[in-house]
Amino acid sequence: MAYLAPIHRPSSVRNALRIKLLSPDEESLVVAKANRLEIYSLLNDGLVLSHSRTLYGKVTMLERLQFAQSPTEYLFVGTDRYMFFTLSWDNELQQLCTQKTYVDQADKTSRDSQTQDACHVDPTKQYMALQLFDGVITILPLVSKGKKRTASEALSLGEPVPARITEFFVRSSCFLYPREGIDAQPRLAILYEDNHQRICLSLKSLDYTAGGAGDPGSASLDDVTARDDLELGASHLIPVPAPAYGLLVLSESSITYFDDINGEASIEPLKDPAIFVTWTAIDAQRWLLADDYGRLYFLMLILEDNEVKGWKLDLLGIASRASTLVYLNNGLVFVGSHQGDSQLVRIQQNGAQILQSLANVAPILDFTIMDMGNRSGETHANEYSSGQARIVTGSGAFQDGSLRSIRSGVGMEDQGVLGEMKHISDLFPLRSSGSMAQCDILVAAFVNETRVFQFTTSYEVEEKEEFSGMALTEGTLHAANILGNCLLQVTSSKVRILDLESGMATAEWSPRDARNITVASANEDHLVISVGGYEIIALDLSKDLQVITRRSFSDDGQIACLHVPTVCQDVCIVGFWQSGAVAIIRLTTLEILQRVVISEDAVNVPRSLVLTQLVANGPPTLLIAMANGEVITFSFDVMSNILSGRKATILGTQGATFKVLPRDNGLFNVFAICEHSSLIYGTEGRIVYAAVTAEEASCVCPFDSEAYPGAVAIATESDLRIALVDTERTTHVQTLKVKETVRRVAYSSKVKAFGIGTIARKLEGNYETVRSSLRLCDEVLFKELDRIEFEDEELVESCIRADLRDGSGELVERFVVGTAHMETPDQDTVRGRIFVIAVTPERRLKIVAKLSVMGACRALGVIDGNIVAALVKTVVVYSLNGPDLTKLVTYRTSTAPIALSISGTQIAIADLMKSVSVVTYSRPTHPGGSHSLVEVARHFATAWGTAVCHVDDHTWLESDAEGNLMVLTQNLAGVNADDRRRLGVVAEMRLGEMVNKIQKVEVEGSGNAVVVPKAFMGTVDGSIYLFALIAPSKQDLLMRLQQAIAFCVQSPGNVPFNTYRAFKNSVREAEEPFRFVDGELIEKFLDCPGTMQEGICEKVGMVDVEEMRAMVESLRRIH
Repeated sequence: MAYLAPIHRPSSVRNALRIKLLSPDEESLVVAKANRLEIYSLLNDGLVLSHSRTLYGKVTMLERLQFAQSPTEYLFVGTDRYMFFTLSWDNELQQLCTQKTYVDQADKTSRDSQTQDACHVDPTKQYMALQLFDGVITILPLVSKGKKRTASEALSLGEPVPARITEFFVRSSCFLYPREGIDAQPRLAILYEDNHQRICLSLKSLDYTAGGAGDPGSASLDDVTARDDLELGASHLIPVPAPAYGLLVLSESSITYFDDINGEASIEPLKDPAIFVTWTAIDAQRWLLADDYGRLYFLMLILEDNEVKGWKLDLLGIASRASTLVYLNNGLVFVGSHQGDSQLVRIQQNGAQILQSLANVAPILDFTIMDMGNRSGETHANEYSSGQARIVTGSGAFQDGSLRSIRSGVGMEDQGVLGEMKHISDLFPLRSSGSMAQCDILVAAFVNETRVFQFTTSYEVEEKEEFSGMALTEGTLHAANILGNCLLQVTSSKVRILDLESGMATAEWSPRDARNITVASANEDHLVISVGGYEIIALDLSKDLQVITRRSFSDDGQIACLHVPTVCQDVCIVGFWQSGAVAIIRLTTLEILQRVVISEDAVNVPRSLVLTQLVANGPPTLLIAMANGEVITFSFDVMSNILSGRKATILGTQGATFKVLPRDNGLFNVFAICEHSSLIYGTEGRIVYAAVTAEEASCVCPFDSEAYPGAVAIATESDLRIALVDTERTTHVQTLKVKETVRRVAYSSKVKAFGIGTIARKLEGNYETVRSSLRLCDEVLFKELDRIEFEDEELVESCIRADLRDGSGELVERFVVGTAHMETPDQDTVRGRIFVIAVTPERRLKIVAKLSVMGACRALGVIDGNIVAALVKTVVVYSLNGPDLTKLVTYRTSTAPIALSISGTQIAIADLMKSVSVVTYSRPTHPGGSHSLVEVARHFATAWGTAVCHVDDHTWLESDAEGNLMVLTQNLAGVNADDRRRLGVVAEMRLGEMVNKIQKVEVEGSGNAVVVPKAFMGTVDGSIYLFALIAPSKQDLLMRLQQAIAFCVQSPGNVPFNTYRAFKNSVREAEEPFRFVDGELIEKFLDCPGTMQEGICEKVGMVDVEEMRAMVESLRRIH
């Protein structure tokens, strides 16, 4: 029924640690991003990803374990489904291997910890403590080798044992370092809030008794000492090792040193208050701290005779707001962030320097879709995969807030800019000597001149006033190195072969009757030119430009383009203006071998041609760029010179220009230059069209030089630059730092601008102030055009672009903003306002209507030209009448509406606690009648809704706050009225991430499509998913395939797939996903060995492995 595939994987970092996992001599950085583990190596140029692995569970804790019998350390992992396991690195397999798994440690009778789950290892390496539930500490002994212990048992943890404690609402906990000759038992410090809202500190000793056969043993935590006079802002405990011992208590306005022997506390106030969020140790006396504003601090204890006399706290600098800090070595620290980019920072004497940033789009608070292209012709694919759709997200929070543009495409990294140059018509790479393996000359052609640039190995560039006799006062149509240490140059007036050493012309040819050369193309032996637009002439390069043959094509009209391929030396391809045809012509005789009419439309004509080898072990491909932005492809039979297998793809609205870029193994890529420039390449036996990040490119050529190996030269409207192009499509993220929370994003294609609702937080004299505004930003540069500031403590809650009916009944485009006040005079209500804002022709914002409402406006929508507003307990429809908003009708929800999805006359409402209800809006049927909102369907279940989206007829997709997805359908064929108004669950699964926004997309699938994309989803952890509905004929096949792959492909920790994806909330827990297919798991079929693929197909009941591969590849292509 439902299909889910990741477009952008989670990027939020909440857990990380330093560990000797890959080698006993090398420390690695392990980073957890939701359900993924990433292992980084620290090299001279920064962090480099060494390995990544997807887990069946969201990681909530990481810890490193060292066993005496293992040269490397083990990784302990805990997940949100209370699955815990230890992992080690297998050097032979180059994979993570599971050492031990603890199956579902959930306690059904205990309440989940109200703070973040915690994991601590006793400094003596004897025990591990897990803080998972209120009132319970789970103890796991680190097993040591004994007489009855096997080798495998010596490298694993013991069985978990619960120890009850009386402390609830634990803020922080840690093991204390033992003092020599004093501490016989490990001691655990707990910072907690008691029932009287006092902040207390309790020290407990651990008493563990090992059990016998089949008995896990017992553990107790006994009170040693306690204090109840700590500062209300106390948040973190830091254990202090030898020689000082004891612990530090971090608070908002002070830092306290606590002596664990005599119980004395030494309190020193902070110079400026700070909300500390995490810390990491540098050594026994120094720590790094991070606060809520992204500030990094250096904390050092001052000791005299091994006794603490005080401490010193220095501000180092500003980084992303840290979720975790990991000190690496040599002054390097990793700042892992949930709401900003994770960073590698160097601690220096004068502060902190950011060396490297890892992009993070979490949390995605809102997003919109722009630049939506489409496909037509014989093939259909999702627009995002082609790069024609760009997802713009509001990401991060406060000082880490930003706009992120996420796009699937081929990346381009600039290596250098030669300078400002306008109106470049073409580029050609040359070698200054025929013996050189790489080029060092770049020729830039203009309309009436040619410029030449020479590159050296030391990255220096010199513009040549003269080069080998080239005509630089004319525009160049074609230039290339040819055999005999010679250079070929074609201009509009003549063709010349020049000697590279002497610069003398060894051969020259000019058209008769002073006609112009309009088009030229050549391979190693032949040059073909178009003269006067109607005549084609073939010249022999090895015989001093001797004319082989010539032919006039006046019957087909003027020649629009021609191409002499290198993959097939005896033909050339010609495109014609008037007839819209393409002809395959024998090069030596100019005889037409095949003529194909591409378009009957006189305006839609061929504009560029390329015949090259895109796909390995396949025929060459002919690509034809049409004037309307369409690209036509044919397979070319080199034996018969016949075209076949026509396919069509739309890249944009204007004709593209092709340039061939060489790649490995005799294959080539094709760079298509248009308003949505794309790289066309072959992979896995298919042709892929991927958008390129160089949107302003006007011409391109390969430039594989010694200084810039594998590079390309790119000319834009304003400059000429050298860049490196990725070989295949990946997801690219572009960032615009806003430094405010981007709460809402709305896009207007008409205005070509974004409406961005932001929230700014500032510290003014140790007081925090919060203000909101609506910004109007340009769609290209994101430059701020105008803004409207709202009142103090008034926050933007919703913002949409809407077509509204004004007082005259005409539809006008407006931005609609809903707000809420943080503080109100009447605490029983929460006030809010609704603004209708116009964009003037000068691109300024103007408030045309506003309305105060008795509640926060959580969501907005449009129905029949009217505004739909989700307030605190009601959904209200307003009409715009000049400067006024008039209430038309209201609907009272169960608790509070959170999100709206409007389709036609139906409004789906996601409720805070009571799932989804659907109402129908009706206009008056007679004069004087009233508008109505009538409930027609409801999901009678408890679900903390976060987003809802209409995905099909009478079908909606809902997400909840506990990370679940549900597909709900109204049963119109029910027996009675109650059945017909009941929304039933037809598919459900646990995503493991909370979804903040679901955006519907309209994609027309082909008749044989396996799935049809319906929506994008953005999550708190920075993931973007594509939701699709499975074709009825493929539902059973994909679900059986999912089960077969889940059985064969194991996840680290050996966590069952069904358990991982099974629906789970506070009311109900399922055993497996219901009619939901995980696209990420399905695509793992392509990574399986051949024998495993055959086994999976046998389980599914599908014999043809190649057919299965083709289907899975088609699923991968949609995103």
